[in-house]
Amino acid sequence: MNKGDLISAVADKSGITKAQAGDAVSAVFEAIQGSLKSGDKAAFVGFGTFSTSKREAREGRNPLTGKTINIAAKTSVKFKAGQSLTDAVN
Repeated sequence: MNKGDLISAVADKSGITKAQAGDAVSAVFEAIQGSLKSGDKAAFVGFGTFSTSKREAREGRNPLTGKTINIAAKTSVKFKAGQSLTDAVN
């Protein structure tokens, strides 16, 4: 499923236009992104939790040349599926 498929599914299930569903889906994504950007978690009971994790700068090795390279620090996004989602998939 991609964003277009999600918008179509939301429009069909809720009885709204695709344009309105597109605005709603975009608003949800922006709210989650804003929460993560400010350092908070985005938890949805039964679905899962989005959180961030900081990775320190470190040295790595280029596998092609064997040369040592510096890898910059970054913040990565994590998702932990909720129990209801896990049960639904299995």
